[in-house]
Amino acid sequence: MPKRSLTVVSAALLLILSWFASAPALAKNSNSLQVKGSDTMVNLVQAWVEEYMKKEPQAFIAVTGGGSGTGLAALINGTCDIAVSSRQIKGQERELAGKKGVTPTEYKVALDGLAVVVNPANPVSQLTLDQLVDIFTGKIKNWKELGGEDLNIVILSREVNSGTHVYFKEHVLRKNDAKSTAEFSSDALMMPSSQAIADEVKNNRSAVGYYGMGYIGKDHKAVSVAKAEGSPHVFPSVERVIAGDYPISRPLFFYVNGQGSEDVKKFMDFILSPEGQAIVTQVDFVPIQIKS
Repeated sequence: MPKRSLTVVSAALLLILSWFASAPALAKNSNSLQVKGSDTMVNLVQAWVEEYMKKEPQAFIAVTGGGSGTGLAALINGTCDIAVSSRQIKGQERELAGKKGVTPTEYKVALDGLAVVVNPANPVSQLTLDQLVDIFTGKIKNWKELGGEDLNIVILSREVNSGTHVYFKEHVLRKNDAKSTAEFSSDALMMPSSQAIADEVKNNRSAVGYYGMGYIGKDHKAVSVAKAEGSPHVFPSVERVIAGDYPISRPLFFYVNGQGSEDVKKFMDFILSPEGQAIVTQVDFVPIQIKS
């Protein structure tokens, strides 16, 4: 090959390499955001994103699920801008983040009630927290023990990386007792998403599962839950969560690194605004700012 041709090829290679080297910097300066985490919150986050992008058409926000732990791991590893979590970050996660130069900043963005759901054909419509413990730990094995049909109970749970799984275990099975070692029954089916639980409940009259009340549909029946025997049974609804009456409710979070970029700040401002919090109600979650 002539020397002139080699020079041209070398220059072209240098140009290509220079472009790839600058690509990460260009990406950082773009309006693109990566949001990852809680499956419970995917529909809510997508609703926020759709409305926000109408106001900010130059913005691009990609939303993926995978579970709260997955989202927090992505934030710690620098592969997302916002981690979406249905539980608070754990001490060991903060410690790992610190070692990688990441400082997770927490924002409470909404509230949620966890619904316990059964097939609509199941006659059981009320349960106490103690009965839920006995069901999900495997102590109660047949619906007839609860006034239902003579059918073996099929337990559905989110997988262990899910913030919903962690919350249900700590606040229902272990009753907020740090010394408790209560665990889900070994027979429990660990489902990859809230939608997977919804689909199984729809098709299985023996099944019982739990997920954020925003997933309740006509093909599922949410049961009313009492804090104790003799206490009123409360149906999972926005009003009852706001009033503090529903016993299985929780805050929902966003985590960003430090103060976040200007694009992250703009998105967060929208979410925490009255307009953003109105969207929370529209998708059956509970806003943190209640308008009078």
